[in-house]
Amino acid sequence: MRPLKWLLINQLKHPRAKGKIDGFTLIELLVGMIIAFLIITPLLGFMLNILDTDRKEQAKANTEQEIKAALDYIARDLQQSVYIYDADGIAAIRSQLPKSSTADKKTFFPVLVFWKRQYIQNGLTVATGVTDDTFVYSLVAYYLIKDNDPTWSKAARIGRFQISNGYGKTDTEKESTRDPGFKMFDLSNEGTLKSKMNLWTQKSSETYTQDILPLVDYVDQTTINTTTNLVPPSCQADPSVTDPDKQPQMVPKFSGSGDAVATDNVKTRGFYACVNSDKTVAEVYLRGNALARIQEPNLDFNESRKIYFPQASIRVQGIGSLFTK
Repeated sequence: MRPLKWLLINQLKHPRAKGKIDGFTLIELLVGMIIAFLIITPLLGFMLNILDTDRKEQAKANTEQEIKAALDYIARDLQQSVYIYDADGIAAIRSQLPKSSTADKKTFFPVLVFWKRQYIQNGLTVATGVTDDTFVYSLVAYYLIKDNDPTWSKAARIGRFQISNGYGKTDTEKESTRDPGFKMFDLSNEGTLKSKMNLWTQKSSETYTQDILPLVDYVDQTTINTTTNLVPPSCQADPSVTDPDKQPQMVPKFSGSGDAVATDNVKTRGFYACVNSDKTVAEVYLRGNALARIQEPNLDFNESRKIYFPQASIRVQGIGSLFTK
């Protein structure tokens, strides 16, 4: 029994000794926590900075892709244009376009307005069960929009509006496929092509049913100012042209008065163009705003963070097939 008693006593003493050896004092715990804080805090800040940079770079990449895609879409559309309205032309027909009321003019501006020749596959019935392709004329308008619609970002966006002529073998078919409000331009009057196209009006007593559909969001909304977001340089003049009415014009105009000038709310460098109506040429400029994807305040452009405002431009020549005496 004595060896057994001795073994039992030693086993009972051992856990108490082990617990005493493995324990930590309060001072040791405090020192450990301070050391951990000094090590972890810089690492945590570093990781947060990496995550924030990655988020901004992803927003920048997405914005660049969308701006490029929107510009390509506009370019393909413009390539089919037969006439492009310059600033004077937009001012002349502004009241005939959607969003032309006094209130809407503060948030919607038609930057690109043009007539195009649109291809319609199998649009013409030539016999029973037999169809053929045809063409119709369409009026297209691209708007710069800066409103407070909560569906969209705090930046600006671009919307597209289109109405088309009817097509078919009979007048009834043509009328049934014509968009409400569409009216063909008239080249029979006296004057230049520009003066005739500027006389266009929508179909009387008809209301547009087509909406201005969104093309791209996160377009830079920073308004023009004299310090950080200057007015774009003037359109390059054509030295071979002496008639001032045939020189390229910037759309929208950023100074002056009238319907050719954008209001303060849409007077930005996010979307503008240099248009030569006489040669059916337009140079289109877009600038996105990647910061609007990741933050709500402090979205305006400045030179220190211009990398988050990707820019792109393209020069497009339309088919320009309209002629007049």
